[in-house]
Amino acid sequence: MHRVSIRLFLAALALAAATAPVSARSLRVVQASGTLGVCAHPNSLPYASRTATPPGFQIELGKALAERMHLGMQPDWVLTGIQIPRADCDVMLDVIADPEAQGETHMKLSKPYYRNGMALVVPKGSKITGFDSLDGTTKVGVAVGSIPAMVLNQKGVAISIFGFEEEMIDAVATGEVAGAVVTPIFAGWYLKTHPNLNLVLLPVDTAEPRFHWNVAVGMRKPDADFAAAVDAAMASLTADGTVARIYASYGVTLPPLQ
Repeated sequence: MHRVSIRLFLAALALAAATAPVSARSLRVVQASGTLGVCAHPNSLPYASRTATPPGFQIELGKALAERMHLGMQPDWVLTGIQIPRADCDVMLDVIADPEAQGETHMKLSKPYYRNGMALVVPKGSKITGFDSLDGTTKVGVAVGSIPAMVLNQKGVAISIFGFEEEMIDAVATGEVAGAVVTPIFAGWYLKTHPNLNLVLLPVDTAEPRFHWNVAVGMRKPDADFAAAVDAAMASLTADGTVARIYASYGVTLPPLQ
């Protein structure tokens, strides 16, 4: 597995959008071209893959979004944020819908279509029922430099630092730590593809505001008609269950919007 940090990747996309000029396409131009360009990493399942089957939920959702807009879908494969200005993509999926981030990146955000956040992976039958049940006697895996690492450390929870989510989950399976703070998007996929681990993913923590956030489609300076078309298409895909079905096929149960 190519161990790319999707959060770093999304941050790089945001940086590129903030620091480089982009030539956005109006809805009329996109319709005339017949294709919707979707930026994605070529090797970062479950998000996207250029060669794997299945190809990742960003590719499947991108195709569904394009079809709902009566377009074809063209993936634009980017490894780093600095490649974005040279790509022809119109949208990026799974963008954190944060007003401050929106102001910094200058991206137009669609209406949110799901809520992401931080959750705990624990062994089946664990006495840990959520973040409020953690204390100084429970060692928990956290990502290096992450907000959960800071918050839990301040609360006196024993933490162990890791570089990648799969390493944390494996550490729970071996008993090195009692639990791990992960994103349900990656953890759901990892547990689906490693069913022998005998672990369970707890719900996203909603008590701590810094542990959850809405997710939207990021659009590169669209005109009003393009933004409205994306919103309408995503609303339709959400209403008929397409979005939930795509993510569920990767082991992901989307937390509801709040």
